[in-house]
Amino acid sequence: MIDGAKALRKAVRTVLGEATPVQRCVRHKERNVLDHLPERERPFVRAKLRAAWADEDHARALASLKALACQLDKTHPSAGASLREGLEETLTVTRLGVTGTLKRTLHSTNPIESMIEIVRRTQRNVKRWRDGDMRQRWTAAGMLEAEKQFRRVKGYRQLPSLIAALQRELHPTEEVTIVRAA
Repeated sequence: MIDGAKALRKAVRTVLGEATPVQRCVRHKERNVLDHLPERERPFVRAKLRAAWADEDHARALASLKALACQLDKTHPSAGASLREGLEETLTVTRLGVTGTLKRTLHSTNPIESMIEIVRRTQRNVKRWRDGDMRQRWTAAGMLEAEKQFRRVKGYRQLPSLIAALQRELHPTEEVTIVRAA
């Protein structure tokens, strides 16, 4: 789960490999596309985007988004180009068969960004950083502070199905066993 940063995508490829599935944050994508549109057209496009991302059929959702991109190309080419960039990665969880609450949870990087903001707030009073170890200690302290606000992942009971889908995608020749969450 990443936002649209190219550096993050490259890091995922470098560290985890080319085949690693990546879900792009649909809220960031939506914001980026809508920023290229006049105010009066945003509600219509927002509704189209959200309907496509809510669709549980990957092929139909992909077709809807591509059709919207073509439609936007005629009047607002920059919005169409923004939608096309990373389009397939906005549907990764749909392609993997994730549905319901877990799908909605994995559509946004907001939980991650919330933790990062708490770490920043914890570190803001440090006036003089001495070394990398000090940064790591303060980051760990900030993450422990953020942990106090963590809640159960919405849709957590579907995580075993997600894990099985990821294993099938990354290792298609191996047999996958689904373990049910308690």
